[in-house]
Amino acid sequence: MLMVVMCCGAAHSDTPVWKSISDDGIHDPDNPAISLLQEPVTALSILPFDTAGNQVLWVRALQEGYIDPRTNIYPDTNIKVLDLDIIMPRTGSAKYVRFPHRAHTEWLDCSNCHDAIFKAKAGATPVTMLKILSGEYCGRCHGAVAFPLTECDRCHSVSSATQPGVVKGQ
Repeated sequence: MLMVVMCCGAAHSDTPVWKSISDDGIHDPDNPAISLLQEPVTALSILPFDTAGNQVLWVRALQEGYIDPRTNIYPDTNIKVLDLDIIMPRTGSAKYVRFPHRAHTEWLDCSNCHDAIFKAKAGATPVTMLKILSGEYCGRCHGAVAFPLTECDRCHSVSSATQPGVVKGQ
């Protein structure tokens, strides 16, 4: 049953719903400084809509120029966008996983993940769904600041007839 919930996700709404800062259970509604914060509906409603997670298609928002995130905190960091996909075949009966470096390196410097979270050699890191669901590997961001882990098809998107390994991006 858990796999059905995990792979199919919860019912999706076509209307975004963002809690008010005073009702989100995170911010103190009695703090007088709360009025200085921007409400999520104001900030997020202009961005491309998604049916999952925080209801924003962040990669599309970046591609379409809605946002221009800072890629690093140190001005001397040289960010390299890598247009390279990794096809990960150890997925049991599920479709293979396509890891798109481009979508990730447009946001993050390689040093955010390599070599502390992932080894830089394809296939060298023993990634499992149990570890991801426990907050390791992809689970460091997905489910927190990136689309949730219930969106199986976003990662498990490649036919098992495809050869695993490194593929030049689009």
